[in-house]
Amino acid sequence: MGIALIAHGGAGKWRPGSDDDALAGLTAAVEAGRRILAAGGSSLDAVCATVVALEDNPIYNAGTGAVLNFDGFCELDACVMESREARAGAVSGLQRAKNPILVARKVMEETDHVMLTGDGAQRFARVMGFPDHDPITPERRADWFDKRNRLDEVLGKHALRMRRFLQDHPEYAGGTVGAAAVDSHGVLAAATSTGGVTLKMVGRVGDSPVPGAGNYACARVAASATGTGEFVLRSLATRAVAERVERGESLAASMEAVLEGLGRDYDADVGLIAVDATGMPVARHRTRDMPHAWFCGDGPVAARMRA
Repeated sequence: MGIALIAHGGAGKWRPGSDDDALAGLTAAVEAGRRILAAGGSSLDAVCATVVALEDNPIYNAGTGAVLNFDGFCELDACVMESREARAGAVSGLQRAKNPILVARKVMEETDHVMLTGDGAQRFARVMGFPDHDPITPERRADWFDKRNRLDEVLGKHALRMRRFLQDHPEYAGGTVGAAAVDSHGVLAAATSTGGVTLKMVGRVGDSPVPGAGNYACARVAASATGTGEFVLRSLATRAVAERVERGESLAASMEAVLEGLGRDYDADVGLIAVDATGMPVARHRTRDMPHAWFCGDGPVAARMRA
């Protein structure tokens, strides 16, 4: 059974001059996961280690460096899922967490629940031994002031209609992070973490913490989504990819068909990464950029800005 791992840093339009940093961060994160898999470790450990590295890197929209909501604070979402017994754990609306993906894993491993949200998720994190952590960086705070001013200029009283603004200024959208892997035992796992869309309404929950939408793993495939979360939620995009693979389509064809439907139905700015049980990693996106990195078998880690 072959091992493989793929990770993304968010679909959208990365700011000029940021490509090298985005790819370097992803390469280092995937290398962390590769070391675990190469030593016979689990896909769950590998995707969590990969996403932790991305959450700790402030250039990505997850953990430290996550984007701020309309009122100027972070609300962090994350989900982890494993093909074995279809186990899943998720959190949403965490405000003070260093690694939401690890809190989500604790939900899966230590409770009978799948998702905890808001104050309950924060209290659970503390009980599990995770100290409070302020994820807001000075750069994100400065961005928040800039974006609030820009929203007023462009949209006036319609400032909450974010999609129009982000279509005109996609460089303002942050990048969700995610990873998918298969280990030497054939177990697949996926992990996704995000700060959500910039200037989102307080309390907004996107696709990332929802199994079958932003994150999914089953016996045939593990996948993570990024982009406009409302459309990923409506289409249950990662589960849709899995269903096609289960019907016998190739992973690449399945992802292309799901993205085609998202484009046809919603004109959605979405990207997907996935790996199947054979150890085939695939990335596809409908945006200009989606930095991603991967490895399979005993090959080296490779990275690209565009699929």
